[in-house]
Amino acid sequence: MNIGWIGTGIMGAAMAARVQAAGHTLHIFNRTRAKTEPLLARGAQWCTNPAAVAQASEIIFTIVGFPADVEKTYFGAHGIFAAGKSAATLVVDMTTSPPELARRIAAAAAERGMAALDAPVTGGDIGAREGTLTIMVGGDAAACERALPLLRLMGKNIERVGGPGAGQQAKLVNQILIAGTMIGLCEALLVAARAGLDQTQLINLLGAGAAGSWALQRLGPRLARGDFAPGFMVEHFLKDLGLALHEARALDLKLPGVELAQQLYEKARALGHARSGTQSLILALEALNAAR
Repeated sequence: MNIGWIGTGIMGAAMAARVQAAGHTLHIFNRTRAKTEPLLARGAQWCTNPAAVAQASEIIFTIVGFPADVEKTYFGAHGIFAAGKSAATLVVDMTTSPPELARRIAAAAAERGMAALDAPVTGGDIGAREGTLTIMVGGDAAACERALPLLRLMGKNIERVGGPGAGQQAKLVNQILIAGTMIGLCEALLVAARAGLDQTQLINLLGAGAAGSWALQRLGPRLARGDFAPGFMVEHFLKDLGLALHEARALDLKLPGVELAQQLYEKARALGHARSGTQSLILALEALNAAR
């Protein structure tokens, strides 16, 4: 198929590569063309803007950074919906963004005779490379079935969770779970280090018990060796936490755990780690303890 792909960051590039490796022709756009070079070298076609992607593609996937980027990608002067003669009949936004924006995209797509899915992912850079992502899909059931063969190239655990916007709501639930887990992980390894215990030994030992988690298994070893390279950036997680708190307020809920995580990640960003991995939260905790 002719597949449109917009967004080739840490996650998007790896996901697009898996679609390309399955034999599909990619028509791609990214704000920084250099990030698309590996895909172009393997036969992808460069497009000058999202509208050009829409003109060349049957199905379009988008995975960009922030809600404003999603807005511009779809509704901008050269956005997907600005294409005068679009070949695309289905758009799939895999960015984590507001449920309300997903519903607006779905409505605008329907007005143009298209279908839209919101399908954010979790699983980090490793999951993107290995095709083991969890994908939460919101939108029409028939559109989800149509996208499923392509989604299966990127993920192993794929579920439609409801109508437009439901995928984004499910992703925010996921991020709330991660927020608490990351605080526990970083605090635990901070105590282990201060007590003179072998962090790697404890990760292997405790990972087999009730304390085991994806974060402990995948990010624990990075923390133990002081590796703060991003699988998922602090600035993007802060965006997600803000979205989660906004959605909670709309549901008349207060989430003190998420508020605490937001404060700690703001500290990590202030320390210069906006583009470091989420495991750099431990640096914020170390700074708080050093200031005592």
